[in-house]
Order: sequence, then C-alpha cells, then structure tokens
Amino acid sequence: QVQLVESGGGLVQAGGSLRLSCAASGRTFSSYAMGWFRQAPGKEREFVAAIAWNGGSTYYADSVKGRFTISRDNAKNTVYLQMNSLKPEDTAVYYCVGEGLGKSAWDYWGQGTQVTVSS
Repeated sequence: QVQLVESGGGLVQAGGSLRLSCAASGRTFSSYAMGWFRQAPGKEREFVAAIAWNGGSTYYADSVKGRFTISRDNAKNTVYLQMNSLKPEDTAVYYCVGEGLGKSAWDYWGQGTQVTVSS
C-alpha cells in the first residue's frame, strides 16, 4: 500500500523557517509529480506547491511564491518543502501529495503535519 508520511511541522515565530519532509513508501514516485497542499481551520484545502518528476518544473501558489521552495530526492523517494519568511496566515495542516499512475490527479495523500506560525 502506498503511504506518504510528512514530518517537520511545528511552532515557529513569524519570519522564521521550517523544512517539511515527505517520505513515500509502497511505490516509487521517481516518474511522477509530487506536491503539497494545506488546510487551515474552517477553510478549504488549497494547493501550495508541486514539482515535476525530474525536478525540472515547479509550481507555486501565488501566496507562497518567493518564500517557499519545493524540491525532491528521487533516490530517497522523498519530497521537501522549505518554508521561509513564514506568516501567521501560513498556519495550517500541510499535506504531501503524489501523482497517480494515470498522471491526471493527486491520488495519494499523506495524513498531514501541523504548522503553526505565531505573531
């Protein structure tokens, strides 16, 4: 069974940084895109960032451009999200996602890691 496990969340002051990691198991994602979503209390889940299978293309929500960086290490079957200049509005549960075999949807989701940014 495919599993995505996030880690690295926690409490940080505004302006600080966190690095999230997502380790995949049960399937190799070296040929598939991966990414991150987040969900704040009372809000819809929203797209944060994505990275193509070879790392050649990255995509970011406008709200995080210039502050967050997504990367991957296919040898480790792992994707990362470096978050800098954090703001209180970044507070959310962050979910790792993996592209499905059909390369048309985010079919695999982690259980999430909490990120809390204090003012």
